[in-house]
Amino acid sequence: MGIRLSKRCSVSAIALIALASTAFAQPAWATTTLTVGIGTQDSTTNTATTGVIIRQLKLLEKYLPNTGKYADMKIQLDWQNFTSGPPVTNGMVAGKLQFGAMGDYPLVVNGYTFKNNPESQSELIAVAAYNLYGSGNGIVVNKDSPYFEFDDLKDKVVSVPFGSAAHGMVLKALQDRGYPQTFFRLVNQSPEVGSTNIQEKKIDGHADFVPFAELLPFRGFARKIFDGVETKLPTWHGVVVRTDFAKQYPEIVEAYLKAVLDAEAWVKADPKRAAEQVSAWTGTDKEVVYIFLGPSGIMTIDPTIKVPLVEAAREDVKVLQKLERVKEFDVGLWINDSYLRKVFADRSLDYDKRRATTDNYEISGTDSFCNKPITEPRKAGEIWIKGGDIQSYASAACTLAAINDFKGKGQEIGVAYVFDTARGIKLFAREAYYALGAKGEIAPFLLKHDAEAYAGKTGAKVLPFDDALKAAVTGG
Repeated sequence: MGIRLSKRCSVSAIALIALASTAFAQPAWATTTLTVGIGTQDSTTNTATTGVIIRQLKLLEKYLPNTGKYADMKIQLDWQNFTSGPPVTNGMVAGKLQFGAMGDYPLVVNGYTFKNNPESQSELIAVAAYNLYGSGNGIVVNKDSPYFEFDDLKDKVVSVPFGSAAHGMVLKALQDRGYPQTFFRLVNQSPEVGSTNIQEKKIDGHADFVPFAELLPFRGFARKIFDGVETKLPTWHGVVVRTDFAKQYPEIVEAYLKAVLDAEAWVKADPKRAAEQVSAWTGTDKEVVYIFLGPSGIMTIDPTIKVPLVEAAREDVKVLQKLERVKEFDVGLWINDSYLRKVFADRSLDYDKRRATTDNYEISGTDSFCNKPITEPRKAGEIWIKGGDIQSYASAACTLAAINDFKGKGQEIGVAYVFDTARGIKLFAREAYYALGAKGEIAPFLLKHDAEAYAGKTGAKVLPFDDALKAAVTGG
């Protein structure tokens, strides 16, 4: 039999219930807090437009939703900085991070790691930056090292951040050559530790991702002996998100991607300013930031998820499968560009048109030394005057001749840039190899053996920077 309350008891009970409800209910002005964890890699220049720039300029805050279900919600951004991708994945799996920015191999491992997660999957929602040829990753040795080629490191101690894009590059390079994993003694070291150990000659070689293969030679104690272009596979960084978060809060995902587009536009509007600011925020030399993100830079900043990058991810899976690091993983099912498409549509931008092109923003203007317009950006050059502006030149010969002219006038040069003749990749002029032709023509190269091969076909002579500089007089 059910229990019946007397009328008096019923009234008292109802009053008590109402009182309790009043006591425990939140007041009308109370808000809930949603913490959004974003994993970044500030020192990895490729991720600047998906991390440090957004954070420092507070680009995301202006797009965060505040109506509907967000009206009584405080959105708190928890930016967490890491030195490589694997810890970002760990934070996402633990539910401490909802977004994560990382390189190609770590991204694939991220997707695979989430594959059997009952709570959530991860999905790729945008690209940060890429190089179609694979440049960015590389192996460096101490500047006084007797090693000049990949094969010179046989049985030597080589460090790399395990699980990183650079680690993937090393594994593919070994597979391409048919070498075992024991070809050299590979040890796990962070970029900071590996850089110090190269400088102090405690290891024979260090493999790393953007920007270290350029940064360490720029700082004067290392020399690059292997570049990711030799793997013939694009390298790129991108952004993943937990699917449980994205499905519940799609407006926040869209807000983040709007901030990514704003960060890209901010860099391209004034690349010199961007390089200086990113340098101040991260500690990476501004000249190194500029070689990656400036006009005609090593990296193309573009959030669209392009077919060549998807195919590169499928090749990454194959590399990892050979090593039994992953089993089956469908890259196509992991990609979701629907949020980015919506953001493009909201801004009246053509996503498919931009996705189909791999054009970068390029060097332009008029060469003030050779007195001619710059018509071929990937054969041009730039000089960053110490404490001054960045000036552009029509060719490598004009660039080197302009350096001589500045020196003759007592003007100090900060750094100069030229382009690899074979691939159009931006180089520090001082680090390039030059093929000097019989008529004074100058062809810069990233790799010494490329310069030697070119010289063998054309009868040119291969010179280091200082000798090439002496040969450049008029600029042609």
